Formats: sequence, structure tokens, C-alpha cells
Amino acid sequence: MWRKLQSVLIVSVALGVGVFPAFGVIAAEKAKATSSSSRQADAGAVKKKTVADSQVSKRAGAIGKKVSTAAAAGSSARPRDEQHLAVMSGSALVVEQGGGGALYQKNANVVVPIASITKLMTAMVVLDATPDLQASIAISDEDVDYLRGSRSRLNVGASMTRETALLLALMSSENRAAHALARYYPGGMPAFVAAMNMKAQSLGMRDTRFEDPTGLTSNNVSTAHDLARMVSAAYSYPLIRDFSTTAEAVVDVAGRQLAFHNTNPLVKNASWDVGLSKTGYIHEAGKCLVMQARVADRPVVIVLLDSVGKLTRVGDANRIKRWMEHTHAARPLPQQAATLRTMASGVLPG
Repeated sequence: MWRKLQSVLIVSVALGVGVFPAFGVIAAEKAKATSSSSRQADAGAVKKKTVADSQVSKRAGAIGKKVSTAAAAGSSARPRDEQHLAVMSGSALVVEQGGGGALYQKNANVVVPIASITKLMTAMVVLDATPDLQASIAISDEDVDYLRGSRSRLNVGASMTRETALLLALMSSENRAAHALARYYPGGMPAFVAAMNMKAQSLGMRDTRFEDPTGLTSNNVSTAHDLARMVSAAYSYPLIRDFSTTAEAVVDVAGRQLAFHNTNPLVKNASWDVGLSKTGYIHEAGKCLVMQARVADRPVVIVLLDSVGKLTRVGDANRIKRWMEHTHAARPLPQQAATLRTMASGVLPG
């Protein structure tokens, strides 16, 4: 035994290594092999996790794609007339004239001041009394606006025909002319305001109240829905249609020739077919505009209330026009649609 051990020691010395270092090398190699195996196992685990994560991502991507596709399909399936219309006015309404439904509405039932839109009701009440339109009326101090200090070229003492006063009230929104018309009403101003409110009730304008014939008071209030009714009613008066859409006129006031212009620039715009128009403004009401017009080959009533900025109400009207021309031009009118359905059924109208 000793001889064998001695032989091993001799060989180790000859090779330049010790017995115990040799045992250390063997242990180190074994540890290295074990570490390499562990790293390979860890790498395999990471690879498996990466593959799993990739598969989850692919599944999530596929689900997201399906959701996006479904959303896009839902969006494209919407009727075109439900697509977004950017109207800046606080309240807005577009309805088909003659009892049609609303094509667009925004805060249409909110009660707000209506400013000089009031003058459409003033004109109807004046004409309902069937007065002598050629009779002369005079501007008095009672007609001067001491509430807001609005300007007028109709001086106290100036006289004109009732017809001229009606033209100026509708075309140029002349406050003194409108006030004088009401003052000359049988029974005076109290009777006139009472007649305005009675007329509103008869038209179904349940959320409308009037306190004066000009709209200078913020207590004259209504909703877009109510005003659409008023516009439709006013449209039945040929003189209101004519005067409210007159672009400009030169009138004789107390021996002077004065030029007046329409407060709505759209009445002289060749791209518009306006059948009735009225603007309004006081601070509490903002800029207002109501119109009857033919847009996309159909008669509509447009109501725009509480617009901020000088050009907002006209800009909104133009946006509505372009939107209608894009979304409704190809659609038949209700009467045409009924005729087409009848023809499709094989029965010709009698």
C-alpha cells in the first residue's frame, strides 16, 4: 500500500503538481460544469418566457385589431346625418320646414334671452291688427332706448309710414321703429305686449315670454324649438318674408334720404336662398340668427342663439349649409320619398 502511494507521489512530483491541487482542479471542473448546466437551464427558461410573452402579445394584438376593426365598422355604419357638426353657438336647431323632424339640435330646449329676434313677433302682431300701412307714425322720446343707449338715425319727431317703420325694424333691426309700431297699436304698449304673449301661446311657444317689442330687455326669452315655430309662422306673412330679406333700401325719413342695410350678410350671398331672416344681439343673449332657407334642395328653419364673436353665427350657418349639402343632398324630400315608396309598391298616386 505504501509503495503504491509512494509511486503516486513520485509521479506527481515528476509532473510538477501536488495530489491535493489535482483534487482541487477536478472539483473546479465539476463546479464549472454544474454552473454551465444551470446557465443553460436558466436561458431555456427565459427563452420559454419570451416565447410565451410573444404569444400573449400576438393574442392581445389580434384582439385589439378586432376591437379596432369593430369600432371602425360601427363608425362607418352610422348614418351620415349623425356625424359630428361643429356648431359654436350656445343653442342651435335645424328643422325641416312644414313639420319635419330636427336635422340637428344643440341645447334646443334651453330658455335664453333672444334680443331682436323678438321683432318677428312684433311684426306679426302689427300685421294681425290689419292697420293702414300707409298711415304716418312719428318717433317720440318714448321710443328712445335709455336702457342700453343703442344708436338710431331716426330722430325724435321724425315721421314715416307704418310700412317704412316695419321695413326698418325687420331689415335693419331699428329699435325706435319697432317701439313706435307697438306704441301706435290699439290700446298702446300694454295691449301690444299682451298680444305678443297671446300669439306665442297660440303657436305652442310654451317657454317664451315677451316684455317689450324690441328685444332690448333680457326678459324676452325663448328656446330654439319655440323660435323655430315662430319663424315658420312668420314665413306665412309675405311682407315679413320680403322686408326681412331686403338687402338694402333708401328711405325717406323726415325729408331725408337715408340708406339702411340688412343686418344679415347672407341675404345678399348668391350661394344662399334665404326666405326669411332676423338677427339679434344684446350682451345677455349673445349674437343670434334665425332663418328660413332652402338648403340641399329642401326648406329648413335654422336657429342660432348665444353666439360669441362677430362672425360666429354666420360661420355656423355656413357650416350647417355645407354639412347639409354633404349629408342630405342625395336624400329625397319627405313627399318625394312617399311618392317613390308608392311607385315601388306598384300603385301610382291618383
